[in-house]
Amino acid sequence: MSEVKKIATRESYGKALAQLGEKYDDIMVLDADLAAATKTSVFKNVYPERFVNCGIAECNMVGVAAGLATTGKVPFVSTFAMFAAGRAFEQVRNSVGYPKLNVKIGATHAGISVGEDGASHQCNEDIALMRIIPGMVVISPADDIEAKAAVQAAYDHVGPVYMRFGRLPVPVINDRPDYKFELGKGVVLREGKDVTIVSTGLPVANCLEVAERLAKDGVAAKVINMHTIKPLDQELVIAAARETGKVVTVEEHSVIGGLGSAVCDVLAEHFPTKVLKIGINDVFGESGPAVELVKKYGLDTDSLYEKIKGFLFEI
Repeated sequence: MSEVKKIATRESYGKALAQLGEKYDDIMVLDADLAAATKTSVFKNVYPERFVNCGIAECNMVGVAAGLATTGKVPFVSTFAMFAAGRAFEQVRNSVGYPKLNVKIGATHAGISVGEDGASHQCNEDIALMRIIPGMVVISPADDIEAKAAVQAAYDHVGPVYMRFGRLPVPVINDRPDYKFELGKGVVLREGKDVTIVSTGLPVANCLEVAERLAKDGVAAKVINMHTIKPLDQELVIAAARETGKVVTVEEHSVIGGLGSAVCDVLAEHFPTKVLKIGINDVFGESGPAVELVKKYGLDTDSLYEKIKGFLFEI
C-alpha cells in the first residue's frame, strides 16, 4: 500500500497566492516579516512589486491592507494565527470588519501542531475571535486541495475572510474528480446512521480513520468536513443530527467558541441533540514535537476513537 501524500496547508497557501497572482493583477500580498514561514515568499519571488513586507508590525499591516482595499486592491495579509487574530484583533475588527472591507487574512501556524514554538504561538482561540466579528467569513481547510480552493474562494468573495492554515503536513483526502469547494457548505466524506462526526482542519483525516475503525465495531459514522465555520452549513448539521441522533465535533482549537460551539448553537435552537465537543480543553499548549502534542491533547486517531466510542456506549 502506497504511503499517503502529506502537505502542510501553509505550503498550499503560498502556492495558491502565486497562482492567483498570475490571473488577477489586483492582488497584493502583505507579510509581517515571516514570508519564509507563511510561504508568501512564493508570491514574493514571482511578483515582488505586489508584495510588501510590513515588518514585525501586524497591527499596522492590517491598517495598510484596509487602506489598499479602499483603492480597489485585494490585499492578502499573512502572519501566524496568534498575531493575525490575537495581536491585531482590534485592527481586524475596526479597520476591516466594521467597514466591511475586502481584506483577506491568511493565518498560518494555527493550533497545537505549531509544536516547539510553545504556548505563546499555539493559537487555539483564533476561530472564536474571528467568528464573533460581524460579517467575517472563517475557513479552516483540511488538506492541500481544499486550502488552494479556499484561497480562490476568498478572492471571489467580496468582504473580509479569515483563512486558517497549519504548519504540520496533513494527508491529502480530497483528491477526487467530484470534489467541490463552496463557502458555507460542508462536505460529507462518509455516510453513516449511528453518529455524526463534524470536523475541521487538521483532525478531519483522523476522523475518517476513526470512522473506519468504528465500522469494525458495527458503528456507522457519518463524517462531515466543515471547512467553513462561518457561515456554518446549518441545514447539513441539522439534517445529520436528525439522521444519527448523536453528534461529535472535532477541532484543533479550544472547545470554547470554535466549531463545536457553532454546531451547538445551531442544534440548541433548531434540533436539541446530545453533542460531544473534542478539542483543546480550556488549557494553554506547551512546547514539544507537533505529532506528540496532537496525541497528548487527544486529537490523534487512537484518542479520538476511544473518546467517541465511550460517548456512543456510555450508560
